[in-house]
Amino acid sequence: MVKNNPNLIGDPVYYFKSADSSLHKQYLAMRKFFIGGATAADVALQHGYTVSTVYAYARDLKEKLGSSDEDPYFKEPLVGRKKLDHGGEIDELIIAYRKRNFSVPEIKAVLDAQNYNVSERYISLTLKKEGFTRLPRRDYKERSQKDFGDLLEDYSAPISTELCPEPAKFQSQLVGLMLFLPIIKDLGIDKIIEESDYPETSTIGRVQSILSFVALKLSDVERYSMDDVWCMDRGMGLFAGLNVLPKTTWFSSYSSRVTRQMNLSFLRKLRQLWHENDLLSDTANLDFTAIPYWGDDDPFENNWSGKRTKALASIQAVLAQDPDSGILCYGDTTIRHENESDIILEFLDFYHNDPKCSSTLKYLVFDSKFTTYENLNKLNKQGLKFITIQRRSKKLEDKISNIPQKQWEDVKVMRANGKGRIVSVCENITTLSDYEGEIRQVFIASKGRIKPAIIITNDFDISLEALVRKYSQRWLVEKGISEHIHFFHLNRNSSGIVVKVDFDLTMTILAHNLFRIFAQNIDGYSHCEAKTLFTKFIDIAGEVSVSESEIVVSLKKKRTLPLILEHYSVMKIFSYQWLHNKTLRFVGASTT
Repeated sequence: MVKNNPNLIGDPVYYFKSADSSLHKQYLAMRKFFIGGATAADVALQHGYTVSTVYAYARDLKEKLGSSDEDPYFKEPLVGRKKLDHGGEIDELIIAYRKRNFSVPEIKAVLDAQNYNVSERYISLTLKKEGFTRLPRRDYKERSQKDFGDLLEDYSAPISTELCPEPAKFQSQLVGLMLFLPIIKDLGIDKIIEESDYPETSTIGRVQSILSFVALKLSDVERYSMDDVWCMDRGMGLFAGLNVLPKTTWFSSYSSRVTRQMNLSFLRKLRQLWHENDLLSDTANLDFTAIPYWGDDDPFENNWSGKRTKALASIQAVLAQDPDSGILCYGDTTIRHENESDIILEFLDFYHNDPKCSSTLKYLVFDSKFTTYENLNKLNKQGLKFITIQRRSKKLEDKISNIPQKQWEDVKVMRANGKGRIVSVCENITTLSDYEGEIRQVFIASKGRIKPAIIITNDFDISLEALVRKYSQRWLVEKGISEHIHFFHLNRNSSGIVVKVDFDLTMTILAHNLFRIFAQNIDGYSHCEAKTLFTKFIDIAGEVSVSESEIVVSLKKKRTLPLILEHYSVMKIFSYQWLHNKTLRFVGASTT
């Protein structure tokens, strides 16, 4: 053979005289038989065949030439890459997804979830061949409004299972979620989840279950009842240690197994965690929010909704937030009109459950309807300082209008961005019914048509300016509630069952706190809301490469990408047990 004899490489004469393959020998034999005029006996003797074999080859050659255009001995070399889609199924999926305004990367992520290994270039060329033009530039809201419609009936998402430890590579439209994993591991939130009383299933563990809910909260998914691209994005599944996130029915059935005591125990453990990491100060701001219920036959009371500026059937919820860090440490949705005045005492019971944390709480800031003057007296006897709004009356309004102008002084209320607002304040000492002793009364007025606010406190040592600034921080909890409504979609909950809503609120609190801690880690963004942080940092696509020991997340080009890479390059490297003890590394992708 030529390839086994270096001295004969490149010798055409030897190539034509020697036949290494069977097809080559047949070709030379048939050429001599039909063109050279040799007999079958001569051909058989020269090439080592029997006479009957020569006649058989001749017969087969005539049949092949008469029945097919394909050359019996020589095959035409294929030019270009091997065609991926022999049956046309992939092309049909690509076209169907584009008709629903999915971009090329989004189509790639969905096909990856269905184990179709095609490149973005292949998808782009397929769309171009079918006459589709590029999608126009879309804002976040338009990009997030995906609807599989009837596609899910024919091409449903895979069943959620624990992440396969085998190496893999896939695209994801929301790999930015992985940026929260080092925070979860660094603070030990995964251990708290594992030690919690939350249920688990035979196929999905406790950590994976809770992280599945957190993934939806962090990614701005409006409702669990909406089948969206999240149920087919392998990057979102990877966050929770799954191949893909579970479908909507799983989320609904899981939350039905959760009780208020499970949520309360989980919040207590989280509160201890925030305390151990110096994320809680000596002050807690409390406020109410209404979570609307849209069912027909509802057992709920009417509560005032600031979002809709009217009273409507809803679940009354309370939130407690630290004014310095913005961390939420408490939430409750089991409030009725008959017990709302005792909420402040229930919060103290929750806080005093842990002696290590209870001694740090010294200040409570809340609205007037939180409690009665009698309960204020109980707080005062316990040595707790409080600041609250006093209920307005005609007598008080007349008193404010008769205050001489010279008794008012200006105070600047600072905001997180360094800017401030000037308000006019005036104070005096007064008494209240059902309250023992004197109390400090402060009137706050600002320019415009807003009526002066009336705050009362049992702190006589704090300066007037510091008092006003401390109360103004209560507006932060209102800002946090606004975030929960607009970003975490707290008032669009798809369930009217109190236990489900309470679990949804608990997951919202955890997601909110993860965003707050993330903001504190990025210089210059500590004052940003969750929506801004999501848009600037988390809403980013990329490629995930899973090896035997490491997961590499390649983040696509984004203006804030240098900040992300700079921060995470110096973070401690962790191994994640729900990711088969693999480590996690973030790099910048070479594509946009």
